[in-house]
Amino acid sequence: MIFASIIHSGIDMDISRRIKIRHLEAFVEVARQKSVGRAAITLSLTQPAVTRTIRELEEIVGAALVERDGRGIKLSHQGEVFLSHAGSGLAAVRGGIAALANVATVSGPPVRIGALPTVSATVMPAAVVDFLASGVKSPLRVITGENWVLLDQLRKGDLDLVMGRMPAPEMMTSLRFEPLYRDRVIFVVSRNHPLAVQRQVAADILARHPVLVPPAGSIIHPYVERVMVEQGMSRPIRAIETVSDSFGRAFLRASDAIWIISRGVVSAEIASGEFVELPIDTGSTLGAVGLVTREADRLHDAAVFFADILRRHTPMS
Repeated sequence: MIFASIIHSGIDMDISRRIKIRHLEAFVEVARQKSVGRAAITLSLTQPAVTRTIRELEEIVGAALVERDGRGIKLSHQGEVFLSHAGSGLAAVRGGIAALANVATVSGPPVRIGALPTVSATVMPAAVVDFLASGVKSPLRVITGENWVLLDQLRKGDLDLVMGRMPAPEMMTSLRFEPLYRDRVIFVVSRNHPLAVQRQVAADILARHPVLVPPAGSIIHPYVERVMVEQGMSRPIRAIETVSDSFGRAFLRASDAIWIISRGVVSAEIASGEFVELPIDTGSTLGAVGLVTREADRLHDAAVFFADILRRHTPMS
């Protein structure tokens, strides 16, 4: 068999590097036309060029692929085996090139992304910049909101994918989750807050300041409840439930509030020194962040392209 002889010869690892698209195009066309001359005309090449390409391919795979058959040619047994793979491989490459050209030049269906606050302020902006720079013509829609709302829209087909924290198992019916990195919940204040300079904080701090908390049903609410119990913290007296990152930033700048939020949402403000993370151990809140898609559906080409961009822009865990 052709593949046995290739492996035995010890060159199988080198074949994939040496075979070019032109080899497959010439071989498949010669097999289709049963003539080097007619294949040369179809490929807009000279007959000697096609013959030379076939000889190169035979040298690479270590087997004779074509034989003379009267005034024409036919495939050898090895050639028939190779054709069954070469034809599908060439078709796949051509299909990929066509799909790439299509998303780059044709205004296709919109790419509809659901983004939790965890990623809308970090991963998403850079990914959108790259998507626009790529030249893909499909319009882009970025929708933010509560996790259960976005997942409901995803199931209904109103969104192509959602990026955020891994949902609870009961919310994953008909969906699949691809983890990309991890994030944790933190307690953060403005740099002018009296707690900002303290190396330790008391367990009753939530009873002494306004506190922005995620509402019940939000993706990080169970994590917040857990860390409060672990740290023996008093319940917030002046609690404000919100999932709005824009309100959270504005309120922190204007008050002595404490904001309990995923670190990714405020990572830029922490890096600049505008916000300060309080010294509270929240390691138990570390959770996976990734892509949620419908289990039964295949994303269209532009959505697949955007998902790949998101994967490249995910931070290190």
